[in-house]
Amino acid sequence: MNAALFPDLIVNGEMVPHAVVAAEAQNHDAPKGKPGIAWRKAANAVAVRTLLLQEAARRGLSPDPAEIGPGRFETDEEALIRGFLETAVSVTPPTEEEVRAEWARDPSRFRAPPLWEVSHILCACDPRNEAETDAAYARAQELTARVLNNPRGFAQLAKDHSDCGSKANGGALGQLSPGDTVPEFQTALRDLSEGQITETPVLTRHGWHVIRMDAVADGAVLPFEAVRSKICEAMEKAAWTRSARAFVGRLVAVAEISGADLKTA
Repeated sequence: MNAALFPDLIVNGEMVPHAVVAAEAQNHDAPKGKPGIAWRKAANAVAVRTLLLQEAARRGLSPDPAEIGPGRFETDEEALIRGFLETAVSVTPPTEEEVRAEWARDPSRFRAPPLWEVSHILCACDPRNEAETDAAYARAQELTARVLNNPRGFAQLAKDHSDCGSKANGGALGQLSPGDTVPEFQTALRDLSEGQITETPVLTRHGWHVIRMDAVADGAVLPFEAVRSKICEAMEKAAWTRSARAFVGRLVAVAEISGADLKTA
């Protein structure tokens, strides 16, 4: 292995196996043909992780993995780092005046969820089946072209060609709010204005969709009391993140690290 491109990573005298950095490198982008860039990014990330684990061990901490999803728990390393940072970093919650000032800066940022009235034409397929997906896409493209050429014919095309039960209502799905549909469909809705039809089909796990936004009702601006706790939580989280970065920076400043470039990163 080229030592210049893939140098040994040593953190406070602890040699980190090349395999650990190589595994991390898979999570970092780099231009094609320049694996050294991904390696350096990975080495920086692993160096910080190693430094935090060393500090957690020095303080005698034990891992207490938290559940991060149904039946999914942190690894011991993740739990140790979280536990260490929770004990080492603390912030003062924002004052009432600071929270109110953040809200007053632009109250329109804090709204109730929007309501969308939506119709669609579904060309069903199993996205895991390439041939089936391609055939459904061709159908959806054809239907998109037809409906963009004649928007008033949307309902009839839905009745004649949609694979969704909503075809009986001309494709109408009624009112939807965020969280009522799959993420890809919802993302498309956020980009549509009233009366607009998607210019390209949208793929979800159900198949390809031609979507029309029938009506949009933006959520009302919420009063301060309704959003106070969320603003406070967001401000405290942001302050904690800043403090954690500064704390890690102080650890890096006094650490002996070779094979990474944290002090200039």
